[in-house]
Amino acid sequence: MSDKLFDVKNDRRLSMYLYRAGFGFWLLYIVMGARFMQQVSIYRTDCAIFSFFLMVVALSASMYYDYHHHPAEFEQKKKWLIAMYLVLAGLVYIFIFRKEPLDVSQLLPRF
Repeated sequence: MSDKLFDVKNDRRLSMYLYRAGFGFWLLYIVMGARFMQQVSIYRTDCAIFSFFLMVVALSASMYYDYHHHPAEFEQKKKWLIAMYLVLAGLVYIFIFRKEPLDVSQLLPRF
């Protein structure tokens, strides 16, 4: 039965499981902002990026299915996937690969 789970071309279950996992990590991100979760709040940004990563991978798996079975939906999702990969790359650069902390005051325009 588990061999059918990874048949992404003919079965959408893997993409649905990835979407659900991404949504679960997004909910965990929200809960980590609560006062009683102060000990694990340092992992809040990591949780958000991982949630976004799972959603992007789920969209990619869903698009592979749509490429073979629903070409019109595939064409519509293609533009969103490119935009999501660019946003994910920006988030990973800003929060993980950047050496110094992000200073928001530099990003805001000065009047």
